[in-house]
Formats: sequence, C-alpha cells, structure tokens
Amino acid sequence: MPTDVLMPQMGESIAEGTIVRWVKNVGESIERDEPLFEISTDKVDAEIPSPAAGVVAQIRAQVGETVPVNSVVAVIGNQGEQIPAASAQVEVAEPVRLPAVSPLDTTAARPSRVAAAPRLSPLVRRLAAEHGIDPSCVNGTGEDGRVTRADVLAYVARRHSDSSDADTAAVGTSPLGETSEPLGVMRRFIAERMVASRRTAAHVHTVFDVDFSRVAARRASVSGGTRAPGYLAHIAKAVSDALVAMPVVNASLRADSVVYPRHVNLGIAVALEWGLIVPVIKAVESLSVEDIDAAIVDLSTRARAKQLAPDEVEGGTFTITNPGVFGSVYGLPIINQPQSAILCVGVIEKRPVVVDDAVVARLRSYLTLGFDHRLIDGAVADRFMVRVRDSLEERSL
Repeated sequence: MPTDVLMPQMGESIAEGTIVRWVKNVGESIERDEPLFEISTDKVDAEIPSPAAGVVAQIRAQVGETVPVNSVVAVIGNQGEQIPAASAQVEVAEPVRLPAVSPLDTTAARPSRVAAAPRLSPLVRRLAAEHGIDPSCVNGTGEDGRVTRADVLAYVARRHSDSSDADTAAVGTSPLGETSEPLGVMRRFIAERMVASRRTAAHVHTVFDVDFSRVAARRASVSGGTRAPGYLAHIAKAVSDALVAMPVVNASLRADSVVYPRHVNLGIAVALEWGLIVPVIKAVESLSVEDIDAAIVDLSTRARAKQLAPDEVEGGTFTITNPGVFGSVYGLPIINQPQSAILCVGVIEKRPVVVDDAVVARLRSYLTLGFDHRLIDGAVADRFMVRVRDSLEERSL
C-alpha cells in the first residue's frame, strides 16, 4: 500500500508550512526516517523524514508552495507500484491557480468564492490587518482556494510594484543595473515578527558595562581536559537567577492581564546562513552553568543542521542575543514577542578602565536590556541589570 506523506504540524499555533527543498525526487529510493524534504514555518526550519521506506512515487507540493498542515505533499510506494492521482487515505484538492489580478484594478472580476468570508488562519488574518488588506481582494492558492501567507505577501509585493512602476512612468526614468530575487521564507517570517514587535511593544533600552575578569578566572580554573563553560552560559545563569528574583521581567502582557510563567524558558538567538532562529532552554533556573553550556552547544548545533523539534523553539519567556561574537560593541535589540525583555551581549574584550585611580586593562562587555515599557519601568529594568552585573562580577571560583 502507498504511504501518504503529510505536511506536519510544527507546533500548536502553526497552520501551514512552506516547502523549501525536496531532498529526494520522484523515482528515487528512500529509507524510513531518511530526510525527504525541508520546510519553513514562522517557528522553525526543519528536515522532514520519510514515514516509510520505498520509492518516491509522487510529489504534490512544489518548492516555494505554502501548504496547510495534514495535507498530502508526497506519496511513498514500492518499486513499480501504480499510484492513483489521489491517495485513498487522505484526499487533498489540487491548489487553485488563478491568474494574477492587479491590486489596482478594482473592476476585475473575482472568483465567486470570495463573496463569502474567506477561511483564514490567525496568522494570515493578522498579516492582512497589518498591511491594511481586505482578504477578499486576494487570490488564494491554498486548498479550496484558501488565502495563505504567501498569497498576502505576493499581493503586497504586487501592490508595491505597481505603485513603483507608476512612479517610474511618471518621471520617465527606469532602474539601471538592478537585480532582484524572491525574499526567502524565513526572511519574510522574521520581517513580519520584527515589524509586529515594533508596533506592539514600547521599546526602551538600558546599557550596562560589565567586568568579566572573575568569569574569565573561573573559566581558566577548569582543568583536566574538561571544556570550560562559555561566557554565554555564565551570562545565561546570571540572567536566570535575576529573572527568578524579579519575575515581572520574565512576564508577558495579554490584553489587560500580566502573565507570570512558572519557569524561566530562555531563548538563545542562533544566527544561520539563511536567517535567525531562537531555540529555547526550558526551566533554565534549575540548571547549572555546565548544564546550560551543554544545552547551548547542543541546540545551536542542531539549529544549524535543521534538526530542531517544534517544541524546542516555543515557549520562551526571555531571549539573549549575542552579536558580540561578530565584533559588535553593543546593540539595541527588538523584543521577541510576546516576551517583555531581551538581553544583547556585546563583544567581550579588554578595554582600559580606571581601577583605584590607575588605568588598567580589564575584560569587559556592554550588556543591553531591551524592555517593554508598558510592563517594565526603567527603575525595574536597571535593578534587574544590577543583579545580572553583580552576579557576573562577583562570580566565585
């Protein structure tokens, strides 16, 4: 019997995924649990394994196509087996491909299906609202003509393009030497989330200069071939302790309520060649520096290999981003919604400072806390940072 390959649900709030790459092509053999295709969602990029061994008999979703969860995207069969056009286990309608209609042409006829309220996922509804778009004006290419995120973004791009063309025609000029390429799936997701965060949170930042000499001495004291925990693990431990002491910084706003999580779930931003992802260390308050370091290494390694599970990028209550590894002195980070604060770590380097009226070289870094002023006042943010700073500067051997 053929086996249907379904678009997996990569988290409770995820309604669809975008095909990024097919690892196997039609006619190629595949083993059970061998990577079959890659997908991208607004939570995670992941390689999806084959649910069965056999031959790739059909591929029903193309690269770049956004597909609802539990839709059939491929069929695995046996060598020489005849596979019907639609598998018997799950029947999925072929995507409706409609001719593009200029968003400026309000007289163009629309399909009759848009007369009724379109079926929209919460994510698509939010995206349409952010761009001031009536979803009934968008041609849906999803199952049964459903409007997807990709459809909304394509509509926005066409509207922008039409406006730009009109402006260009008006002045009688044309672009010279320009090239373009489609915006990647993860890049689009990041753009959406960052703009939404800026619109939602009242961003304020405070910067502290922290001495890492004691942390460096503690790391140097590790012997016997054991790997010394990295600076980021020490920072994460100090942040975790401060969040336990000041839970409002770990909280979030939902409507008119303040929600206090039971645990500190610490997100660690990981830079990828194709974007950014934030895996989460759960209940970090119960872990030692060594445990945190091991978790950071494991999650970042698997993030770059696209091997994270959906629950490993969900549920974060506070985020640390570390551009200092690239030489950045300090930054003003954007809060990772629905969290209320984020810590940015600048480069840790020796700098001249005054100690006991003498200029000496000390290992220091600028730590920046970005916080949502709707919930966290400046005095609270500064007291939080004092705890983090003192924990790092006084860390015993």
